[in-house]
Amino acid sequence: MTTSNTSIVEGRSKRPDATTLRTLAMLLPVAFGIHVIEEAPGFVQWFNSLVSPGISQRLFLRVNATAFAVTLVLGGLVAVSRQAAIAALAVAWVGFLLLANGVFHLVGTLVHWRYSPGVVTGTLIYLPLSFLFMRAVVRECGMSWPTIAGVAIAGGIPMYIHGYMIVFLGRRFF
Repeated sequence: MTTSNTSIVEGRSKRPDATTLRTLAMLLPVAFGIHVIEEAPGFVQWFNSLVSPGISQRLFLRVNATAFAVTLVLGGLVAVSRQAAIAALAVAWVGFLLLANGVFHLVGTLVHWRYSPGVVTGTLIYLPLSFLFMRAVVRECGMSWPTIAGVAIAGGIPMYIHGYMIVFLGRRFF
């Protein structure tokens, strides 16, 4: 017996898994959008209080529009393909955009002992979604945890360096 939301397999109800790679890939741009909504009202001011020269709201929006486009394309590619190369590229992006960015906001808040706009979504959405996404790639694309962890860490290196420069040195890449 099958319904649109559940099916009976060997006498047990089997519900759709919300942690499938396809579902998580489609959630990436949604999570990014929610994060930018939290960030947008105060991130530029927070950033500029730490870094000189500062950034403009226009630059903030341009960088985030570009990142959203990349997230949308990669999320879409992963959602329609189970190819390991595409999944690995997406893991590198997730390592950069979600994982390292979530760590950046959390560390920035703790070091400066004041709210970094983006820390709530970075901690409660980005960090768990990063791990769920990587786990789904391991399960569905046959890649190993050490490989996926290495790809995510390598992908995040620019954000880790930039975040360190911002939080601890008061400088930036661009």
